[in-house]
Amino acid sequence: MLQKTQTKSLDVEQIRKDFPILKRKVHGKPLVYLDNAATSQKPRQVIEALKNYYETYNANVHRSIHQLGEEATAAYEKAREKIAVFVNADSYQNILFTKNSTEGLNLLAYSLTSSLKKGDEIVISQLEHHSNFVPWQQMAKQRGLKLKFIKINKDVELDKESIKKNITKKTKIVSVNHISNAVGTINPIEKITKIAHENGAFMVVDGSQAAPHMPLDMKEIDSDFYVFTGHKMLGPTGVGVVYGKKELLESMQPFLYGGEMINEVKFEDTTFNKLPWKFEAGTPNISEGIGLGIAVDYLKNIGMKRIFEKDKELVSYAMKRMKDIDGITIYGPKERGSIISFNIRGVHAHDVSQILDSEGVAIRAGHHCCMPLMSVLGITATARASFYLYNTEEEVDTFINAIHKVKKVFGV
Repeated sequence: MLQKTQTKSLDVEQIRKDFPILKRKVHGKPLVYLDNAATSQKPRQVIEALKNYYETYNANVHRSIHQLGEEATAAYEKAREKIAVFVNADSYQNILFTKNSTEGLNLLAYSLTSSLKKGDEIVISQLEHHSNFVPWQQMAKQRGLKLKFIKINKDVELDKESIKKNITKKTKIVSVNHISNAVGTINPIEKITKIAHENGAFMVVDGSQAAPHMPLDMKEIDSDFYVFTGHKMLGPTGVGVVYGKKELLESMQPFLYGGEMINEVKFEDTTFNKLPWKFEAGTPNISEGIGLGIAVDYLKNIGMKRIFEKDKELVSYAMKRMKDIDGITIYGPKERGSIISFNIRGVHAHDVSQILDSEGVAIRAGHHCCMPLMSVLGITATARASFYLYNTEEEVDTFINAIHKVKKVFGV
């Protein structure tokens, strides 16, 4: 178990002992994993929970009344309850399990637009990941809806006037990310939600980058829906979450049909299951759901406020060191999440990533599934370092030294 410290900073060395992968080497160098915005590493507690499920009580959920089935169902539904508490939802009925954020956002795009009329408007932003862009774009094209975009300002933040201009009485749905995966911008979700509701629109939030790093309170945020994924918050791949207000979930049509999500099937028609199972067709990702519950336990034991503060400390330290390096452009606002997106003059982002990899430093390079944003910024790609609770200032130093090697190799 983790020892709780009395200071604001985390006992990172103690935390690191829980992550087996951090002991390995890459190209003969100690691994410095700075690709956490893509996926986080997993603590042994989560890994052991998956192993324990398959070794001791592997069974389908909600169906069998034998001992294994009851144990699996209890563990799976307990995880749902943990997640409800984690985000301060009213009930487990607010929590839908999906495969990931992408499936959750597709579920909402399909279900929420099914009752809209031709010409109704949907508002998203220029900052969105493709998962919160393409579903709305395609539903708009198929159903004759109008898709509008909140613009960014010079600091790569959402422009306040553009928010007010685009969200009007014609708006039916607003969908915006909480933290940008590409540049780390933290969006004023509560304010945007208030504006959306004042105009009678539903508010959807893509919280994929926020849920792993900061405290969440659905009552304070007040969005109608909030979506996130397990694998970015120490949990397994293959499980995501949609939080939704109960009265809205009850009124919505399901996205997927089949077993498990039904109450009664006749030749003439079908009645659907109650919440949350109405939206969970077929056998779910049982072990992954249980693993996500254990990941939530781990994060709560440390404290989300402390994780958020640790992120800020690391990002601040890294940015101070990077600003001393000639030829680096950093994208995004001064106050940001745990992401630094940058380019080195004269070097493609992929080359930056490859040289850093040779030094054991794992970062992401590319458009980060944000091609529209890249076009607005006038670039095709960036290198992106993203931090989490197990990263250290010493690892930042290794990252900085690797950047100097990039400059030396390319003579820039």
